[in-house]
Amino acid sequence: MHLDFKMFEMTKIGFSIWEILMLLSFACSWPISIIKALRTKVVVGKSPVFMIIIIFGYVMGVVHKILYNPDWVTFLYVFNMLLVAFDLFLYFLYIKKNKKIIEFNNK
Repeated sequence: MHLDFKMFEMTKIGFSIWEILMLLSFACSWPISIIKALRTKVVVGKSPVFMIIIIFGYVMGVVHKILYNPDWVTFLYVFNMLLVAFDLFLYFLYIKKNKKIIEFNNK
């Protein structure tokens, strides 16, 4: 049995199923991080620099989609970018409280 992956080419359906699957997998993972931060209010160990780089990557994905391949998949990039931005917001919201707890426990 031979799988013909050419049936998923952009030229036939107008978008890349692989790009969609990638973005959907990311869209499933960021809420896990967000829910954990909301539930525990612990963000120690998260990297704001990493999240900013991820947001930048999504912005570049949106720019590429707008300039070269505008389609509805652009909204998946925006959605993912908003999820990471919200996780970054939670980081800055909770990090001061987390640092106080760490300092208190280290005394």
